[in-house]
Amino acid sequence: MTKNQPIGIFDSGMGGLTVAHAVKNLLPNEQLIYFGDSAHLPYGDKSAATIQAYSVKICDVLLQQGCKVILIACNSASAAAYELVKAYVGSKAQVLNVIDPVVAYVAEKYSDDANIGLIGTKQTVGSGVYELKLKSENPEINFGALATPLLVPMIEEGFYKNDISEQIINQYLGREELEGIEALILGCTHYPLIKKQVSAFFKDKIEVIDSSTIVAQALQNMLQESDLLANERSGKNRFLVSDFTPSFQAAAELFFQEEIKLEKHVLWE
Repeated sequence: MTKNQPIGIFDSGMGGLTVAHAVKNLLPNEQLIYFGDSAHLPYGDKSAATIQAYSVKICDVLLQQGCKVILIACNSASAAAYELVKAYVGSKAQVLNVIDPVVAYVAEKYSDDANIGLIGTKQTVGSGVYELKLKSENPEINFGALATPLLVPMIEEGFYKNDISEQIINQYLGREELEGIEALILGCTHYPLIKKQVSAFFKDKIEVIDSSTIVAQALQNMLQESDLLANERSGKNRFLVSDFTPSFQAAAELFFQEEIKLEKHVLWE
């Protein structure tokens, strides 16, 4: 691995762009290659075995592009496929997920009896990975998780700034699983796009934990420790998709403030 190799980032769709955007802002010298698996989104309602198969195929594409790091910018894939991806990639690239940096942040910031909530996909919540990892760091922490499966398709379709989306968000956040929480983990990389609505529901009285900036910082630390931080950009950022979708194109251009050319890479012929 060398400093001038790109960073590979993947997600089921456009949610991981929140992470990619944070990485771009923190590490402007790095070339990013983003893979959005738009043909198979969302991952959150799929089995672990299916997500693992998609993740390995995407890793093949990113390794072929010479990526020095593969960042799994998807909570569902981080929960279901991180260990497999790490073993599969081996020494060809470093691997980072979006769960471990957030767990480390919460464990360091919050006391033993803190009440922490999580919203995420069925796959992320059902895996129990956040609770398992948090309790291994802090056994006394109180943890409540709620699957919110309507949020990803709602965000992907652009319905996250109107009355309908507000009603759906408020219905979820009012559930008993999230009563009395001091902080809420946004356990899906799509959810920072509705962070304002989530904060407003709680009247800005709790911390709404957005993984994107936390993960970008963890990536910077990883690169520094491995002496792999790029000194200058080696090429333009690239955006690969398994299927063309207008919403992905629009979201990428909104986040990166530049004209985006999508490159199609079909995972299965």
